[in-house]
Amino acid sequence: MTFRGFPPEALAFFAGLEADNSKRYWEANKAVYEASVRAPMVALIEEAPTRWQPMRIFRPQRDTRFSKDKSPYKTGIAAVGEREGGAISYVQVSSSGLFAGVGYYHMASDQLERYRSAVDVERTGRKLETIVSALERAKWDIGGEELKTAPRGYARDHPRIELLRKKGMVLARQFPLAKWLHTRAAAARVFQVWDAAEPLSDWLDANVGPTTLAPDDRDR
Repeated sequence: MTFRGFPPEALAFFAGLEADNSKRYWEANKAVYEASVRAPMVALIEEAPTRWQPMRIFRPQRDTRFSKDKSPYKTGIAAVGEREGGAISYVQVSSSGLFAGVGYYHMASDQLERYRSAVDVERTGRKLETIVSALERAKWDIGGEELKTAPRGYARDHPRIELLRKKGMVLARQFPLAKWLHTRAAAARVFQVWDAAEPLSDWLDANVGPTTLAPDDRDR
């Protein structure tokens, strides 16, 4: 399947779902979802670079077991891939536009330990500092959850304290609605974000890597 963009019907579908997040609406518009939302996302991820394959699409149903919001469906479609080294690629489409990001969104405890050790070491820490500074000068957004103060065991006046406070590191960009979203240019924008993050992904993969902990142990 060749990716040709996300048609206007996809955005209209999500706008309608935001107004009526119900099984009734979903069942009445399921054909639109399959043809105008899911099919284009399948085509997009099939064209993703090999290093991000395989990619998978998230299920449309929300997990409401531990949420006060019992709305049954997600108001956007998203897909994720993982490089062999551990970096995550992400893309999402909703009624507000297109979002793409790459990195380590939430590091598990063993990943955080390796990350902070690498930031603390002069050679690897300075290299990450140089990478992040270059990306920021190029107007890329570097986000991720972070501590309000220095992590335990590190001085508040550490020369790379801003990096040490990070609990996740992601290069991301939110693209507002535009006509190009309905064309092949949407794929080019996504892959541009992922390509720009290559130096950051390479550093994270080399110095952090995937977690080896069981799911229940990752936040300890």
